[in-house]
Amino acid sequence: MNKKTLPGFSTRAIHAGNEADPSTGAVAPPIFATSTYAQEELGKTKGYDYSRAGNPTRTRLEENLASLEGGIASRVFASGMAAVGAVCHLMKAGDHIVASNNLYGGVPRLFDQIMANFGLEFTYVDSTDPHNVERAIRRNTRYVYIETPTNPLMGLTDIAAVSEIAHKRGCEVVVDNTFMSPYFQQPIQFGADMVMHSTTKFLNGHSDGLGGVLVCTTKDQAEKLAFVQKAAGAIMSPFECWLVLRGTKTLAVRMKQHDENGRVMADFLSGHPKVEQVFYPGLKSHPQYELACRQMWGFGSMITFETGSLGNAKRLLKRVRLCTMGESLGGVETLISHPATMTHAAIGQKGRKAIGLTDGMVRLSVGIEDVEDLIADLEQALG
Repeated sequence: MNKKTLPGFSTRAIHAGNEADPSTGAVAPPIFATSTYAQEELGKTKGYDYSRAGNPTRTRLEENLASLEGGIASRVFASGMAAVGAVCHLMKAGDHIVASNNLYGGVPRLFDQIMANFGLEFTYVDSTDPHNVERAIRRNTRYVYIETPTNPLMGLTDIAAVSEIAHKRGCEVVVDNTFMSPYFQQPIQFGADMVMHSTTKFLNGHSDGLGGVLVCTTKDQAEKLAFVQKAAGAIMSPFECWLVLRGTKTLAVRMKQHDENGRVMADFLSGHPKVEQVFYPGLKSHPQYELACRQMWGFGSMITFETGSLGNAKRLLKRVRLCTMGESLGGVETLISHPATMTHAAIGQKGRKAIGLTDGMVRLSVGIEDVEDLIADLEQALG
């Protein structure tokens, strides 16, 4: 879809890839639940031959997500981790990645326990200081992989500064933009080469499907990732594609409410006597508040706060009634979790200590419920 004729984010979210079905006029795009396609004659198809290689519902979603992030194309996968794995599939033995030292725990698990077995090399640095990234880049570095804000400590990386450093050294930058969504942050505008999302989170928005995406800035990336889809096979199903397409239509209005509720909740928690510290980029006390204002258009709904001990965290999580304790984030409902034993259990106690993740920390994905009800629930749970 031509961005010049549909410049607004909400307009593109609703219309890009969502044109009425040409065969029936259906406004909602159909789910093409097919594994194969009838071919007109030998070597002649209507653009599809086997659904691992391509599916019309998937094509629509890939057009939609590329438009929202400002890329030239996107490729969707069966999960966020499958998308991260696809980046590794673009590498060869001996290649090197510089990565943020505070990532979703599943990423270093994939890097260190699987991909390292195939000769890939990884260095983890505190990317909140771009000079750490610069010092870690080697001759064999292919990618700089960052997550901003980080999960769960909400540290920010200056995307423009890191991109400038990486490009001077011949590396590409991949940014995990899951926490912010393209509504509040678009890394490509700041120089990133690829953008990754777990579509399971805010893009889907309803906690009812798994998926991942890589948004590309070059034709070469798009072609190579399409080959990875076909060869490795970790593709998103037509139904999951349809769910994300449905989700992005309301992304703008959902993110506005997530952000509004997140700001109120962060203010409430930062003033509560039983909360020792709040990690939220929208608070002026956040050490990178000014950077947040420069590269983000909102602060979102992800908050981590310190309760002081594992015992305090357990009591809180046991007492909540409206907030749902569970893995994941980005749904319309508020989810609350314990990173040390859930999302970051895989990196071990030593790994958590190295990044400053304590047993008393609780992560909150603030939903779009009435915020007064959410505050009341946390108030009674903390009490």
